[in-house]
Amino acid sequence: MVHACVSLVCRGSAAGGEQDPGGRAVDQALVSEGAKLLVVFCSPSRDLSELLSQIRVRSAGVPVIGCTTAGEIATSGPGEDGVVVAAFGGEGFEVGTAVAEEASKDLREAGARAARCVPSGQDRPYRVLLLLTDGLSGDQQEIVRGAYGVLGAGVPLVGGCAGDDLKMSRTFQLFNDRVLTDAVVAAGIVSDAPMGIGVRHGWRQVGEPMLVTRSSGNQVYTLDDRPALDVYFKALGVGEPPTVDSFPRLALIHPLGLGWPSGEEQVRLIGSADFAERSLCCIAEVPQGGLVWIMGGDADSVLAATDAACRDSLAALRGRAPLGMLAFDCIARRGVLGDQGIRVEVQRLAALAGDAPVAGFYTYGKSRVFGGCLAFTIRHWLSCR
Repeated sequence: MVHACVSLVCRGSAAGGEQDPGGRAVDQALVSEGAKLLVVFCSPSRDLSELLSQIRVRSAGVPVIGCTTAGEIATSGPGEDGVVVAAFGGEGFEVGTAVAEEASKDLREAGARAARCVPSGQDRPYRVLLLLTDGLSGDQQEIVRGAYGVLGAGVPLVGGCAGDDLKMSRTFQLFNDRVLTDAVVAAGIVSDAPMGIGVRHGWRQVGEPMLVTRSSGNQVYTLDDRPALDVYFKALGVGEPPTVDSFPRLALIHPLGLGWPSGEEQVRLIGSADFAERSLCCIAEVPQGGLVWIMGGDADSVLAATDAACRDSLAALRGRAPLGMLAFDCIARRGVLGDQGIRVEVQRLAALAGDAPVAGFYTYGKSRVFGGCLAFTIRHWLSCR
């Protein structure tokens, strides 16, 4: 029986002057006929409209979703200023796609609209929803709630928030031939063979817990009844406080840890700070009355989490070899690992995947279900070379 294909191509430099990067990527990803979905991860430095035009010319109408990144991941290693295309095709699974624009007007409804693309697939027991979102549009947990309101909690969600090379200014989502911002793009996949997911982050608690005494959604105003930004700086022992421009790089390697009633620990990437009102803005909700703490990590803890996430995803395949892997890696983890560390990380991903191709990107943090390093493994395979 012929099943699905996952294949991909890495990229060159945006400054390298290469011709038709989108077309070349698709040509190398479409190793066989029968493609049903293309997923594109690319640098925001690209001419996105031209890139999509190149892809659409070669893809013969195959649905496309994607987003800009804070760095791309492929089997050959991590990179920047590039394009990665993953192609899914063949029999044995079914795909639906959707887009929800102006997501910030109602994030929960945007999640619900995106979730409705999951095919019914009554004869295929395995389902997953792939979400690529604008993490700068507001509380990503609301998108998750909207999706779960449609699908129920039994359907796993995978994906992450688009990036803009750590400018924290504007990210883009891609849907067929359209370049969007403030949007959610989605692919619902149903399969007759298992799909495995693993989620780990590798962070550790630093210092004592702090009470969230005033917050609203993803905005944290006070911790222990004091301005949140001041408490954050003090907890880190920052002598000379950073500027608005330098703050993102400090926050990158020191996210907040958040405890849930279930005992599960979540990580909240701090996207920005309001230096006038002394507040912190996180990628997802930080409930008032909850406990948070500063998080830290090192290369060993982060790489151990990478290995564990991959092994968790592979375990769901019940001994069968993976045929492809998508990795969504938080930009905060990249900040800890550095350039050499992320090369080691992707080498470990590729080694665990065996002969299967790997694609992914560095994201702007995750919501509750998009935590840390996440691997998405497809069992089906048609052809890849």
